[in-house]
Amino acid sequence: MRPPYLLLDVDGVFIPFPDAEGAGPETHTRHDVVPTGRTADNPVTIWLNPAHGPLLMHVIRTGLVIPVWCTSWRQDATTLLGPLLGIPPLPHVDLPRPQITTSHPNGYLWKRDHVDAWLGDAPAVWIDDDFTDLDHEWARERTARGQETALVQPDPQVGLLAEHLVEVLAWVARADALCVACEAEAA
Repeated sequence: MRPPYLLLDVDGVFIPFPDAEGAGPETHTRHDVVPTGRTADNPVTIWLNPAHGPLLMHVIRTGLVIPVWCTSWRQDATTLLGPLLGIPPLPHVDLPRPQITTSHPNGYLWKRDHVDAWLGDAPAVWIDDDFTDLDHEWARERTARGQETALVQPDPQVGLLAEHLVEVLAWVARADALCVACEAEAA
């Protein structure tokens, strides 16, 4: 089995949503970044947890997953956020810039159809804060078709926790064991 993709969202995962006072968690450090389409006099303020880079690098170094940004930050995740976290350049799912007023225009996460087409029949574990019940149903249906899929959903006010990455590694181990068993039955 090829390693599953590890799809990584940014907002609500690496960048928790600010509290009522506009600040991030105490574990996070404030940064002003200039995404594509912005100028230096109009940066975006973000909060990143410096522990996230080493945690994610531990998962990446296992070789058990293929990390890919899956975010509306697109390439900016690699060029702006990656260096701040100590994460090497990663590919990204080339998501469109939809004209939507909700992240669930069809009752599920707007990215899902694009991700489904991008994945094809590849296995994946996707970390995003914005899944609905329909997204979880989609993951179960993909898995039932032999396209192992798991969704990990951090609290958007807290963001990514070490436990989420432990969950990723545990899922990869289970998915790999299932695949080995299926291959043995087919032989």
